[in-house]
Amino acid sequence: MNSLPMLRALVPFVAGILLAESFVLPWWFLAAAFLLCGVVALLLRSSAAVVGMLFVAGWGVCQLRTPMRSVPVGTLCVWEVEVEELPADRGDYFTATGVVRGWNSLSDGCRHSARDRVLLRADSAVSLPAGGCIRCFGRIRPLRSGSASYLQLMARRGFVGTLSLSARDLIDSEPAVRPGIHLRAAARMKHACSASDAGAVVRAMTVADRSALSPELRAAYSRSGMSHLLAVSGLHTGIVFLLINFVLRWFSLLRYGHLLRDLLAVGAVWLYVAAAGFPSSAVRAAAMCTLLQGALAAGSEYVALNALAAAAFGMLLWNPAWIGDVGFQLSFIAVAAILLWAAPLCRRLHTGRRAVDFAVGFWAVGFTASLAVAPLVSHVFGVVPVAGLLLNPVVVPLAGVVVLSGVCGLLLPVCCGAGEGAAWLLNTLACATASVPGGSIGYALPAEWTAACYLLFVVATAVAYRFEPKKNVHLPRDNS
Repeated sequence: MNSLPMLRALVPFVAGILLAESFVLPWWFLAAAFLLCGVVALLLRSSAAVVGMLFVAGWGVCQLRTPMRSVPVGTLCVWEVEVEELPADRGDYFTATGVVRGWNSLSDGCRHSARDRVLLRADSAVSLPAGGCIRCFGRIRPLRSGSASYLQLMARRGFVGTLSLSARDLIDSEPAVRPGIHLRAAARMKHACSASDAGAVVRAMTVADRSALSPELRAAYSRSGMSHLLAVSGLHTGIVFLLINFVLRWFSLLRYGHLLRDLLAVGAVWLYVAAAGFPSSAVRAAAMCTLLQGALAAGSEYVALNALAAAAFGMLLWNPAWIGDVGFQLSFIAVAAILLWAAPLCRRLHTGRRAVDFAVGFWAVGFTASLAVAPLVSHVFGVVPVAGLLLNPVVVPLAGVVVLSGVCGLLLPVCCGAGEGAAWLLNTLACATASVPGGSIGYALPAEWTAACYLLFVVATAVAYRFEPKKNVHLPRDNS
């Protein structure tokens, strides 16, 4: 643990955030506790006081960033809503997320500013402008459907309810004047890809544009345990990171070229994450890639688990609500399992034959990550993706082809034919697996058992590393 300072700092910080979600303390008390712990840490060099500072800091950050509702719920008003994302086709209706910028009460007619987020649900006759604004009549209804954990997650994200729209409710709409990087990237990929299901998957896996995915295809990916491929995550960001470093490897031949390569690689990774709309799992992966690139530039040792903890600490400091985000949790659990279990397993199964080691490595990484996230997937989504445990070693290389082809389509005006071919294979696998009896089991693991599974994972990891044989270096004996 001495080589993992960020992991040691992350634990009390997260504990403070978790307690702050259930208990609210006065600000004067938090400030006094933080100053007291700081003074004790400086004067007595107390590690316990440092832990206390981190604990209080997590508590305070969570209270500071807790969203406060600024709109009335259940009241008929005129709403000014900015559409945040590309609307997704759900069959008979479209959904999107929006930010309420203002509202007018019909009783007094005064305009009130706001900043709350809502789920937009519009029938097929309403066109929601991605990145634009709409004015409409309606009532924001509280979120009622879904499990308690889902409702708590939406509250952490700042959602106050659902706003349903029909054609007669819409007053006017304005398209986006200056669309952001994400919307421009999505528009470019829309022209580069075909209108088929394969093209829709390429768009989803490259720039997180899931608007063209049919409900049937979404259901097939969910039942087959492959739904994580449709969201831009650490897997996609890691593929882009490796691609950029491979393309720029010749920069090392130039004077100070390695430094320029590192800067360009980091910039390209974050540009890709921006094009995908900054999903939490991709931000985590980009932070880890940045630390890795910096370690390569400085010639220092890169401890992957410490970098993972540093990425988590920075993200939670920026937005403590991510602690309850399912994508955030799945991403960190999967990466931690890969680092702690898959990597040692690959070393133990090393044969020296490149093709065999490559296949074994893919299987170990895919199986370990799928097994690690299975309890959380069962708890949140109510399904155990049995087939996903076996399919991941096959689908990961296909996902790499899709992402690489999509990135090329973003950079150059070329067709994503290779990516759509790989996406067609992924769709075929998802649909075939979803139709197999026993491919997925409908079961929602209780919260207590989910926590027990991960506690067992932590204990087993600690015991395994406790008894891991130490490496001894024997110096040659001097016989003179």
